[in-house]
Amino acid sequence: MEIAKAGPDPEVVLEATYGWYWAVDVLTAAGARVHLAHPLGVKGFAYRRVKNDARDAADLADLLRTGRLPEAYAASLAVRQLRELVRYRAKLVAWRSGLKASAHAVLAKQGVHIAVSDLFGFGGRELPARAPLDGAYRGGCPRCAG
Repeated sequence: MEIAKAGPDPEVVLEATYGWYWAVDVLTAAGARVHLAHPLGVKGFAYRRVKNDARDAADLADLLRTGRLPEAYAASLAVRQLRELVRYRAKLVAWRSGLKASAHAVLAKQGVHIAVSDLFGFGGRELPARAPLDGAYRGGCPRCAG
């Protein structure tokens, strides 16, 4: 592995950008001490005349060596997994809310008022099935009346 060439316990700097998790995990497993450079703290790199990976790496190493590296928090694998669960649940809740809002919008477009407090609760679920909706909103083909 390439990291072994750096000797025991090398210090490595990565920019905390999209997809950094796997790199931190691999480098840490190989014995490296990993530092995450905070993206907002190193955004000054964008204003340099010369912008390439070699120059970025040299500048990050200089910041680490001089103690001026703006570090981002690298959460542990366990914390990252919990965060992913929370993010995924939030995404599912947002999708569910959007679908419910779409169903209410269809009923409103058709001028259908269903008098229940929770359309998606125990008593409200069968009411939309009996609602007088146009073919496009019923889910069938308007030409084949299905």
